[in-house]
Amino acid sequence: MNDTTMNTPPSHDEAIEATRLWLERAVIGLNLCPFAKAVQRKGQVRYVVSDAQQPLQLHADLVRELELLRDTDPEAVDTTLLIHPFVLADFMDFNEFLEVADAAVADLQLEGDIQVASFHPDFQFEGTAADDITNYTNRSPFPTLHLLREASIDRAVAAFPDAAAIFETNMETLEKLGHEGWRKLFADP
Repeated sequence: MNDTTMNTPPSHDEAIEATRLWLERAVIGLNLCPFAKAVQRKGQVRYVVSDAQQPLQLHADLVRELELLRDTDPEAVDTTLLIHPFVLADFMDFNEFLEVADAAVADLQLEGDIQVASFHPDFQFEGTAADDITNYTNRSPFPTLHLLREASIDRAVAAFPDAAAIFETNMETLEKLGHEGWRKLFADP
């Protein structure tokens, strides 16, 4: 789905719908994250689109969402996907911003409570070619910061017998699927 190029900027609804489709078909459908299905089914995933066009604006949105997640009952919102289609389109810039995101978590004294995971249309693991299919484990339709509660991760890992094997299993899944299989995931039925 990293081939998502739009001639016009997406509306909030379009960005959320594309992200929801990616979550349902790739992340949950391929079982890339065995913990995602339950929170999605319970409606505990918050989808937020940032209109930020500069990293400083995105930082302000990130802080606001971290505070909201901190102050909200996990039964209502367990995790947040902060979608930002108008800023950090370049993967290297996005990757550098992750230090800013981690600093925001620390500044709010949320280390050990909330962590930030990263997804990007051009995500690339170090040491891989840009078109390596294994990069697609972290490829989303738009740059996205995933805010996760540490307690939820701990519960999920405790319930999953071999959480350490998820990464390797995901690589195998995508290698079997291939680029054509990935494209078919998002073809309209």
